[in-house]
Amino acid sequence: MLWRWGDPAKCGEAQARGGFVRHARIVLNGMMDRIGVLTSGGDGPGMNAALRAVVRSASSRGIEVLGYRNGYQGLVDGDRLELDDRAVGGRIQRGGTFIGTSRCPAFLEREGRARAARQLEDDGVEGLIVIGGDGSFRGALALMEEHGTLVCGVPGTIDNDVWGTDETIGFDTALNTAVEAIDKIRDTSEATGTTFFVEVMGRGSGALAMYTALAAGAAGVLVPEEHEEISALVARLKRSFAEGKRSHIIVVAEGDEAGGAFGVAEQVGKAVGCPYRVTILGHIQRGGNPTARDRIIAALMGDGAVRALAEGRTGQMLGMRSGRLVEAPLVEVVANAHAGPRLDVLHLAQMLAG
Repeated sequence: MLWRWGDPAKCGEAQARGGFVRHARIVLNGMMDRIGVLTSGGDGPGMNAALRAVVRSASSRGIEVLGYRNGYQGLVDGDRLELDDRAVGGRIQRGGTFIGTSRCPAFLEREGRARAARQLEDDGVEGLIVIGGDGSFRGALALMEEHGTLVCGVPGTIDNDVWGTDETIGFDTALNTAVEAIDKIRDTSEATGTTFFVEVMGRGSGALAMYTALAAGAAGVLVPEEHEEISALVARLKRSFAEGKRSHIIVVAEGDEAGGAFGVAEQVGKAVGCPYRVTILGHIQRGGNPTARDRIIAALMGDGAVRALAEGRTGQMLGMRSGRLVEAPLVEVVANAHAGPRLDVLHLAQMLAG
């Protein structure tokens, strides 16, 4: 295998624009023998489907794959396993990630990243695919900047809060899980006349709460990016009660500045004078069989990541924009805040509430 230490122009268009890749390695003959893959950060349905796509796409190109257990921790500790076509068989329908994920404090330090880079070199790994979110991608960029590691990112997070892609792996499944739960909660709400405040995940992003509210026909939704005044929600609920409606579901993102579902429920319940309960969906949203959509985008992104590395492109994230697979420079992904929930959709959800 022949390598050379290339100039930024040879390290991909995105890195040339970013101007920060000082010594990324380029495979001269455009061929690779072995790549690594890990899943990092919070787990999400569809990660196994992405791993399956990475392994089988690489296998079809004659490239071996090593999987590092428990995210960057496995990379630092040298805890890895060989992944072939059979190793990923029967995984596509399973939630979570069968190679594990965890936080790795050691990788936050330069010495920890140096150990990781040495491990990749010792293992003969010529490129690394990281499946995760913003924090995971920052780690991949650090490896590339400091050690010239060829890296590629695949966005996997139920929060759908990664810049450069319309969709992240796991979001659609988490959305459907939340909607299904609210459909069941509504039965009790209608039977008893109790108002329910349902908290969904998304500490820094209201996308999951917004689309859950729209799909479930909620009576209100509160997200951290655009805080609706409690007084407006109270007024809307009072009108609804006066019109004879018994069932009311309020969706609250866990990071809402009003205090989450418990804080909102206490304020609204007292002001409206209605019986209420709080339901925290919690980690149920992270698990379960991935939807067809999550399996499809996982397949597209996983294959795209292998193709990018095999063709010598580093520092890219595979994403979906307007239904098409695209590459976004990781340096831009981590430098830009996610767009947040579309205000037109948020306002539609609030307008349709009642």
